[in-house]
Amino acid sequence: MKNVLKKISLAVLSTGIGFSAMADSPTNKTEKALFVLTSDSLQTQGMSMVLANAMAKQGVQVNVLLCDKAGDLALKTTVSQPLKPMGITPEGLMMNLIKSGAQVKVCALYLPNKGANKDELREGITVASPPEMAAMMGQQETKVISN
Repeated sequence: MKNVLKKISLAVLSTGIGFSAMADSPTNKTEKALFVLTSDSLQTQGMSMVLANAMAKQGVQVNVLLCDKAGDLALKTTVSQPLKPMGITPEGLMMNLIKSGAQVKVCALYLPNKGANKDELREGITVASPPEMAAMMGQQETKVISN
């Protein structure tokens, strides 16, 4: 019996099945999350921020990359319509996220293509570095969520 278990263990280890099963285990918690938000839909923006805030409250290190129309959330001049049932805007949820320690950045293409500059960004929001974002996306402990 001992030899059978040893052979099974070796077979599992050599195929990588054991490592795969451990990586997919529900007990392993995501340590970092990167939300890549491009949608111009207020509900999509709002729900992304709601989920990002919930993850941050669970101890996940949250990062947000705003691109395309979602980049407008980063501008001081953007005032969206409050969403029901909470009565808060996506940018309000985003600012709460920043207060909780999340990093929020606009993609490197956003400002030049919008005709805007860094001074127009809300406090706490910076411009992303493509190499930095690529490195984060490639980290095994980072879950990338795109909307």
